[in-house]
Amino acid sequence: MHQAIQKADVLIEAHRYIRRFAGKTVVVKVGGSIMDEPKALTGLLLDVCFMDAVGMRPIIVHGGGKAISRAMGEAGLEAQFVQGRRYTDERTLAIVEHVLANDINASMVKTINDNAHHAMPLHSLTSCAIFGKRLFLEGDEGRKIDIGYVGEVDHVNAELLNALVASQVIPVIAPIARDGSGGKLNINADSAAGKIAAAVKAEKLVLVSDTHGIRTGDSDDTLASHLTKTEVEGLIDSGAIDGGMLPKVEAAFTALEAGVTKTHIIDGRIPHSLLLEIFSSTGIGTEVVLASEGGQD
Repeated sequence: MHQAIQKADVLIEAHRYIRRFAGKTVVVKVGGSIMDEPKALTGLLLDVCFMDAVGMRPIIVHGGGKAISRAMGEAGLEAQFVQGRRYTDERTLAIVEHVLANDINASMVKTINDNAHHAMPLHSLTSCAIFGKRLFLEGDEGRKIDIGYVGEVDHVNAELLNALVASQVIPVIAPIARDGSGGKLNINADSAAGKIAAAVKAEKLVLVSDTHGIRTGDSDDTLASHLTKTEVEGLIDSGAIDGGMLPKVEAAFTALEAGVTKTHIIDGRIPHSLLLEIFSSTGIGTEVVLASEGGQD
């Protein structure tokens, strides 16, 4: 009886969030080691199905860096990174496209469809939702560094995405963009998710990875549950935020500056972390907002 009452209490707590976010678009970026943990990934996709069932409009953007590096190794290629970006020549781009579109994306779409929801694959081998231009990194003395077929998003087909979610279709986007001449570009998945959230005017952007969120120090007890953009910028300046967290906070800034209400960084290895972050008063990760107006909501 006690367990049944606890479940009822959880549903009551979730009820106001379900009502509040019904009809709202939420962009969920999936990446990190969760991509290599089938049970955790399936659980996350079931959370997305739940969101769809209660009237929310989820859009999934996924990465797959570790799987790409494995596939490159099997092909006898060594992954090279320049300023944290994967150098992408023609052979690398072909592997990236195959892994992201034919392996990861197809598997995620199948899992959602097998659970009685309707997902649609969107990438360079189907209908493309993102379009980009070549990205050149800044070198010494203003020199531009060419890192191959790597791009940044300069246009999102928001009309297509909004039409799909309005029809209760869950877009599943692999971050391979088309450029102006029809070529293909490898896009950082965090960056793509931020641009997509901005373009569709999402209510939330949730970045799901293998990190609990943003820490303000080295110890586990420094996990921040709520930060403003200004506070995050201070953590970047101090060096507390660096490495793989930088693209995530940059994506969060892109979304927030375009009107997205809140962004969240959560650990997808925790069961139902997505639902706990969205449908509870406390959440389990870090939410980032433009300016502080209170706690989790």
